[in-house]
Amino acid sequence: MKIGITADHRGYKLKTELYEKLKSEYDIVDLGCKNTESVDYPDYAFKLGEKIKEKKLDFGIAICGSGIGISIACNKVEGVRAARIVCLDDVYETRKDNNANIICLSEKVSLEDAYQLVKTFLNTPFSNEERHNRRIAKIIEYEREKR
Repeated sequence: MKIGITADHRGYKLKTELYEKLKSEYDIVDLGCKNTESVDYPDYAFKLGEKIKEKKLDFGIAICGSGIGISIACNKVEGVRAARIVCLDDVYETRKDNNANIICLSEKVSLEDAYQLVKTFLNTPFSNEERHNRRIAKIIEYEREKR
């Protein structure tokens, strides 16, 4: 499993700590940013999203101040299903029902909580139920029609 991690300047600290905690368990790629100097989160969201789209990564982790902006930007990339997560119930729902491939977090989440959310995200399988496959197929079809 290959995972990408990215953040804007506000998410830099959590991204760096989370990367350090995960690198012994996963093949994880740091896609920036590289410090706390102000940057634009869409640049990093698109970089991560494109790697997911190109199937160079299996999953992604994206962090910004609230987790909202970066999730919106990630979802602009075809094939990305990014979800802002605040609790374990969100993780289960988005992985089982939506087959999300990017978890988006707020920089306000503690390292331990972020680690637990990410680990659960990576280890929760998609249900593969017909109704969920049908709904995801509609999203994919819409994306392709709008290109």
